[in-house]
Amino acid sequence: MKILSVSVGLPREVTWKGSVVTTGIFKEPVEGRVMMRTLNLDGDRQADLSVHGGPSKAVYLYPVEHYGYWRAQLPDMKFPWGMFGENLTSEGLLEDAVNIGNRFRIGSAEVMVTEPRMPCFKMGVKFGRDDIIKRFLESRRSGFYFAVLQEGDVGAGDTIELVSRDENNITVADIIRLYVSDKDNLEMLQRAVRVEALPESWRAYFLRQIEKITRS
Repeated sequence: MKILSVSVGLPREVTWKGSVVTTGIFKEPVEGRVMMRTLNLDGDRQADLSVHGGPSKAVYLYPVEHYGYWRAQLPDMKFPWGMFGENLTSEGLLEDAVNIGNRFRIGSAEVMVTEPRMPCFKMGVKFGRDDIIKRFLESRRSGFYFAVLQEGDVGAGDTIELVSRDENNITVADIIRLYVSDKDNLEMLQRAVRVEALPESWRAYFLRQIEKITRS
């Protein structure tokens, strides 16, 4: 498991459907090593902090294995590293094998997996098409966010070393599954809400699902 590219970007204004939108989704690969901090990487910022960023969404990783799928789906588009707004483009780390709460060492930093990426309208802005939001979610190729437990520097070529695995065994793919297609899986929902690393917004959503199931 390793990092292929590190990408950062500052918020910019773009015109979308006649309106000016400020977004930080435009990232570009950088050379050398970059400091990974509690809220982001040096040189990187999020535009709308009400839905992006914060300690549980400090760093976004997207697997390189998904790029081939998207190139086949959208053959007229170019897909440079960072196309999905990710900070880290990785190899060997997929959603169905990564538990929420797993801890990894990358470079001199230590990070923890917190949640999958949920697409918003700004992905449509980046791709220039509204249908990408639905297609991204349905593809289950979400990538995932890290919280930074120990700040440190990272760079392309760094290995991704597993430090510890969360014992609840709720993967990133499981969270997407519970949200998209398996909303009545009570056993999995009950395990998900026990994951301490899962952000409170997800836990509250799953608790509501549990209440609906148990009331019916």
